[in-house]
Amino acid sequence: MQEASFYKQLENRGVQCLLCPHGCKLEPTQYGLCRTRKNKNGKLYTESYGILSAISSDPIEKKPLYHFYPGRTILSIGSFGCNLRCDFCQNCEITQIDQKILSRHSYREPEDIVGKAALHRNNIGLAYTYNEPTVYFEYMIRCAALIKEQNLSNVMVTNGYINPAPLAQLIPYIDAFNVDLKSFRNLFYEKRSGASLAPVLESIRSIAKSEKHLELTFLIIPDHNDNDKEWEEMLKWISDHCGRDTVLHVSRYFPYFKMDKPPTPLSTIKRFIEMARERMDYIYPGNTPQLDNHTYCPSCGNLLIERFLYNASVKGIGPAGFCSSCSKEIIGVFNKKVL
Repeated sequence: MQEASFYKQLENRGVQCLLCPHGCKLEPTQYGLCRTRKNKNGKLYTESYGILSAISSDPIEKKPLYHFYPGRTILSIGSFGCNLRCDFCQNCEITQIDQKILSRHSYREPEDIVGKAALHRNNIGLAYTYNEPTVYFEYMIRCAALIKEQNLSNVMVTNGYINPAPLAQLIPYIDAFNVDLKSFRNLFYEKRSGASLAPVLESIRSIAKSEKHLELTFLIIPDHNDNDKEWEEMLKWISDHCGRDTVLHVSRYFPYFKMDKPPTPLSTIKRFIEMARERMDYIYPGNTPQLDNHTYCPSCGNLLIERFLYNASVKGIGPAGFCSSCSKEIIGVFNKKVL
């Protein structure tokens, strides 16, 4: 347990969390919506600090990040809790938790995790993933600072539902982000995730302006966010605010947690990709091994990165990040010394 970074004290020993847009106001002993932050005697504490649900060495492609050291691995950690309530959550066992679960897991020192990352061969750094990293902000930023001291990279896989001040504190430490854009409709966020769209867009905009590596993921759910008008508006916004060379992953929904709709048809994924190609240079189908997810040069069509499931090999990108055929600059980070 550690005192939280972003909160203010209220009357009668109340507190208000300022980490995410929910702004939970808590009386003593109450938990926030994330179920990991608690008012303890008029101070806000994070009970998930150093409590990990998983630690694993993953292909960087699994995050997913396709233009950030392709073919390499990254040590990945997750904790418990989330500040959204998605009824289609694929990780509900660790996100939609009872607070008591935190006491059943042992504490891991940041130095222990970072030391493990530094010892892994072919490892590029540490990824904060599996559950929403925002809710273990203090632990993440401590690990991230130590990772930078080791000249390694930090990756955050996030829903983007974080306030501007903590995001601004975090950005200098994070080298690559994958932000999950669940819909381009506020009503979807309200009904399906218990949140709102505007803060997510603001986070994406801030990360794009920071020039840190950014990739986006969009999960298509039948009858909820699969109409052409929404897609067109979303793609235009991404192109206008982040650039047409922003990497966009489109994922196929499968029934889980509280949602039992049939899986997204492959034809819907293909339809989205065709529409997206009018505005975006790099679009990839996720969790659909039936479809091509190689990287091709948007100028000449040269094969740049070949992928089979999570195995990737760079084929047509030179050391400086240009297409080996036509010399077009390819967005991404492609070279790092093997440790």
